Amino acid sequence: MNIAALVLAAGRSTRMGSHKLLEVLGDRPLVRHVVDAALQSYARPVFVVAGHNEDAIRATLSSSDVCLVINPNFAEGLSSSLKVGVRALPSSIDAVIVLLGDMPLITHSLINQMIDVFNASPHASALVPTYQGEWGNPVLLSRKLFPEIEKLSGDVGARKILHAHRADVIEVSVTSDDVLVDLDTPEALAKARGIARPSGS
Repeated sequence: MNIAALVLAAGRSTRMGSHKLLEVLGDRPLVRHVVDAALQSYARPVFVVAGHNEDAIRATLSSSDVCLVINPNFAEGLSSSLKVGVRALPSSIDAVIVLLGDMPLITHSLINQMIDVFNASPHASALVPTYQGEWGNPVLLSRKLFPEIEKLSGDVGARKILHAHRADVIEVSVTSDDVLVDLDTPEALAKARGIARPSGS
């Protein structure tokens, strides 16, 4: 199966008080952690949707082998970036794994695990990682859901679609709460800096 990665990195970081994706965790900005995990995984190609402060995001990722897509309507919320990213995917793509730019603890091994599960279950509509029964991120969406993504609006992701197709969603149980950790406040970032992982983890 041809599975791409899509990193959503266009938001305004209103809760952080600064551009959170450029905040440094360990040796890299948050967005680089996510992009590097995608690049170390099986997923190809890797797309990044930028919007707010796009020049800084572009500069931060200048040495990364990614396809940068600009969302001029980023202020409309997460759904606008998801739609822009999905529209940019090649027609040969069977599914996409959607990563949030403020979740730097996600690893390439988790991405690969989800890709392996999808390859073994090609009729699934989506995959969601779960920690102690709670849905997390990233999510893997099959092409069959792409038309429904176009109907989304506001600051929402694909959860509404996933619940509508609940019978066709595969849950991938994981042993770490990393799939639930988004760094969108100064407090969350400070906590993460206490558990920063070395490069290449």
